Amino acid sequence: MANSLNKLYILASVLLLLVGASNVAQAEQKKVLGEWDVHYIVIPSTFLTPEVARANDIRRSDTNALVNISVLSSKTKEALEATVTGSARNLLGTTKPLTFKMVKEGDAIYHLATVAFDDKEVLRFEIDLQQGNTTQVLRFQQKMYSE
Repeated sequence: MANSLNKLYILASVLLLLVGASNVAQAEQKKVLGEWDVHYIVIPSTFLTPEVARANDIRRSDTNALVNISVLSSKTKEALEATVTGSARNLLGTTKPLTFKMVKEGDAIYHLATVAFDDKEVLRFEIDLQQGNTTQVLRFQQKMYSE
């Protein structure tokens, strides 16, 4: 029960941080890929409270970001379990692999990874999403800022 409450606290904290982070990071974004609605956001890890970061094994740093991916069915809006892999590449071509871990909280499923960045660095993300025989690729870019 305590673990479930801790996860609920983490989820609530992340959602509140995402709402409050809109003036520094882009708001949550969505792309429709096939029959999926893919929601994604990248925020500096310093937006997380120390407790939330610790509970999710995320290193808080001015140069570390959290990547959050959620895959939903376009028809039912239900969260889907997917295999999520990917990388971020800067404009110099340096590739940074992303290691995602799945977090389930009630009906919600989040795929979280971290990535190191330099201030004002532009990162191009390429995220491979797979469920069964279906594969989609999410591509986006974001300019990162340290505090």
